[in-house]
Amino acid sequence: MPNRYWGILIVFIAAQLSPALGFPILQILFPNLSPIDQFVYWIIFSMGVATLIVLFLLRPDIENINLRNEPSTGEVVKWSLLGIPIAYATQIFVNLINIELIGIEEGSENTAEIMGVIDENIWFIIYPILFAPILEEVVFRKVIFGELYKRMNFLLAAIISAFVFAALHWDFTFILTYTAMGIVFAYLYVRTKRIIVPIIAHMSINTIAVLIQLNVDIEELERQLQDLENSMTIFFGG
Repeated sequence: MPNRYWGILIVFIAAQLSPALGFPILQILFPNLSPIDQFVYWIIFSMGVATLIVLFLLRPDIENINLRNEPSTGEVVKWSLLGIPIAYATQIFVNLINIELIGIEEGSENTAEIMGVIDENIWFIIYPILFAPILEEVVFRKVIFGELYKRMNFLLAAIISAFVFAALHWDFTFILTYTAMGIVFAYLYVRTKRIIVPIIAHMSINTIAVLIQLNVDIEELERQLQDLENSMTIFFGG
């Protein structure tokens, strides 16, 4: 694996661990900030810096793109647009499997925690819709999946990289979701050989999820679903 990829992994891990150092610094410099604001501003700062460093380390990959052997710009745009409904449809399908076959009724704790922070400080929205997709696609698709794909078949490489992705989110309940999305993003990457394509799909999925959470009244939605269930029970005779 190229040294710059090791550098990307180190930067990503350092950014994940950086709050342990950042919070005490913010407490000293900005004692009047609430703990949640300290968390948000440090995450945005650390992930923003990490994103810039990672993109800098990727410069050789960008500069070495052989346009004669790579998909055309039109092909990249096409798959960037197609990737959004493909990824979203996959997520819906897997969620139905989680609910109907596996019996997972609760939502993702990781998503709930992110939305909880956004409710407290709207600036945190930058993290899931911008920094997270860029960093995660570069780390889990270009670096981890890309290196595994050189040594094993596509499916196994996609599953392993998706499992590592789930492990770092501590969200094993939704391992099937992470795996399915990892396969979709890996396919988009392999199909186009451009990491920007799964990044766009990942950004879009996260943006849709955040906007739905922000604009949907969960209690009202649950009430409507209960009314629908009652109506169906009456219609089919119990």
